[in-house]
Amino acid sequence: MQFFKKNKLVTAILIALILGILTGYLYNKYYTDLENSLLNSTDSSVIKSILHNDFKQIKENVASQFSILSEIFLRLIKMIIAPLVLSVLISGVGKIENISTLGRIGIKTMIYFYVMTLIALLLGLLSVNLFQPGTKMNLEIPTKYEIPVQKKGFDAHEFITHVIPDSIFNALAKNDILPIVIFAVLFAIAAGSTNKGKLIFELSESIAEAMFKLTNYVMYFAPLGVFGSITAVVVKQGLDVLKGYLYLIIVFYLTLLFFGFVVLSLVCWLFKIPFWKLVKSLYEPLLLAFSTASSEAAMPSTMEALKKFGISDKIVGFVLPLGYSFNLDGSITYMTFATVFIAQAYHIHLSIVDQINMMLILLLSSKGIAGVPRASLVIIAGMLAYFNIPVEGLLLLLAIDQLLDMGRSATNILGNAVASAVIDVSERKNKKLSL
Repeated sequence: MQFFKKNKLVTAILIALILGILTGYLYNKYYTDLENSLLNSTDSSVIKSILHNDFKQIKENVASQFSILSEIFLRLIKMIIAPLVLSVLISGVGKIENISTLGRIGIKTMIYFYVMTLIALLLGLLSVNLFQPGTKMNLEIPTKYEIPVQKKGFDAHEFITHVIPDSIFNALAKNDILPIVIFAVLFAIAAGSTNKGKLIFELSESIAEAMFKLTNYVMYFAPLGVFGSITAVVVKQGLDVLKGYLYLIIVFYLTLLFFGFVVLSLVCWLFKIPFWKLVKSLYEPLLLAFSTASSEAAMPSTMEALKKFGISDKIVGFVLPLGYSFNLDGSITYMTFATVFIAQAYHIHLSIVDQINMMLILLLSSKGIAGVPRASLVIIAGMLAYFNIPVEGLLLLLAIDQLLDMGRSATNILGNAVASAVIDVSERKNKKLSL
């Protein structure tokens, strides 16, 4: 009970989920029973076919009325994407100015972060393609998306012209993530070389902070969005769609466990770090992160635990805070996993080239934003728009996002703890620990 009192939004979303399921079930049952009753009263196959199509249309019309709620929420989410990504990336690159003074340690840390990010993204893709959790949902593409979703072969000229924007305002208007990322990085580098660079970074950070606050405000509409989305899905498909949720949760948690206890333990083995001793020392922050679904809530206890484990205060003070912007492995794994999951749910095929393209975009766009609550949903929304996948599918994940976020947060803590240990061991071997 204490958990629900402290997490009112989560409680509201869960209540909306339950009400949505119940409302959708009652509508679906009413029309299904009425359809069956009429079908049993005739032997004509033609009339049966007409009746079936009519009731299917009736269910879709009822579902569309409830979908208005989810449409409002989705528009609010999409409204945030471009300014949030732009401001966060510019301010994020600005924070890396410390690397010029920290030199070797800073560069080493960033290389480690990018390598682990690539592994996390790849693991998310491998898992979702291997277990195909999205196919259990079996959703229909909304009418406005009912166009051939076919990807052409790789076109280098088209790729380059898309990556480099001819107008940043055009890219912002279209929520085109990749051109925004490229512009933000180049602009931040240029700003850093000017005398007024610090002011620009401070302004970007202020805008980012305001956008995070706006994201929190928008999340207050999440229960209505979830209610509308779940009701619409259950009205059309009945309770069978819920079977996919259980499978999704199991597959995603197995993916996180594999990353945490196989990938990270292997990293520790390579650097001769006692993995299980490290995990044992992190018991409190891991439990806190899991129960609150917040990596940030566990940061102070994580720092204390790592210092007690024997990692240098200076390494912990540098690597861990930087990791909260650049190395949240659980959240990053979720981005590729969730995007392909939604594509599978709508029977949209993403080729290997598409998925590699997605991974490379996320390798850049996930930096500096993954640690913000719900910000992963904004990035995923951008990916869905980029690959012309119905953004409505995002609300299916939002309904159980709290459960998934608990695992993501704990994985984030473990990933950053291992990162701190790796950099510490590496520096001690070089005998150059002098920040």
